Amino acid sequence: MSKKFVCALSGGAVLLLALSGCGDDNDAKVNDWAKTFCGDIKPDVDKINSATAAIDKQTADTSKPAEVQKTDSKAFQDLSTAYKGLAQSLDKAGAPPVDNGEDTKKDVVRELNASSASYARLKKTVDGLDTSNQAKFADGLKDVAAQLAKISQGSNAALNKLQSGDVAKAMKNQKNCQKASPSPSVPNASPST
Repeated sequence: MSKKFVCALSGGAVLLLALSGCGDDNDAKVNDWAKTFCGDIKPDVDKINSATAAIDKQTADTSKPAEVQKTDSKAFQDLSTAYKGLAQSLDKAGAPPVDNGEDTKKDVVRELNASSASYARLKKTVDGLDTSNQAKFADGLKDVAAQLAKISQGSNAALNKLQSGDVAKAMKNQKNCQKASPSPSVPNASPST
């Protein structure tokens, strides 16, 4: 497994919390919207962070393929559930009260649901890898990492679209949407037998 694998995985959760903008926002409607959305997402963001940390921990050089497979499978299931939950939270919060808010919400919800489905497919892919053959398993993980990078690009672009202007400022003021502590270090990893 490579650094790109874990970095791509953690990008979505970190991006969701790494909000830009500073200063006061006087728009009560935007603040109310951010309070609703951010109030619902903590369990899903925690799940994303836990899944990322589990994969990070399991990518140590001493990890056995079966251990990596088990950890990745659970992590991808958790990620699938969490991204679906984020989409549901955004749907529940409704469109942010800004220009093109409805289109932004629809785009982001669509991308979060697509990410959820993609993580579910990655789980099936990881479950199907041959853990008895180190080389085949490592090759399979390279394919998983490439797919993961594509998922992250799409969800990151959608979340960037949501987190702009007044919405970003309002979200920054909500505890559950504030930037998390830095990600754990990512080891240069490949499972060993």
